[in-house]
Amino acid sequence: MTSLAVFLESIKKRQQEVVGFLESNKIEFEEIDITMLEDQRRWMYHNIPQEKQPAKGNPLPPQIFNNDAYCGVSRHLCSQH
Repeated sequence: MTSLAVFLESIKKRQQEVVGFLESNKIEFEEIDITMLEDQRRWMYHNIPQEKQPAKGNPLPPQIFNNDAYCGVSRHLCSQH
């Protein structure tokens, strides 16, 4: 159980970092909780390019899109168009 807690804490920290970056740079965004929205989760998995998919399992949050363009999880986000 401890490893699961550490794993979940790591994801939460990454999400907070991304949200903090977006907010501090005054970038408008919509946060979507894919744990509650199956259609959104499937859309996300389907729209991540094959070369960005993990070798095993599903991509972990946060994943960033600019409209339909995949940006990944980098701080060098897609340019705002």
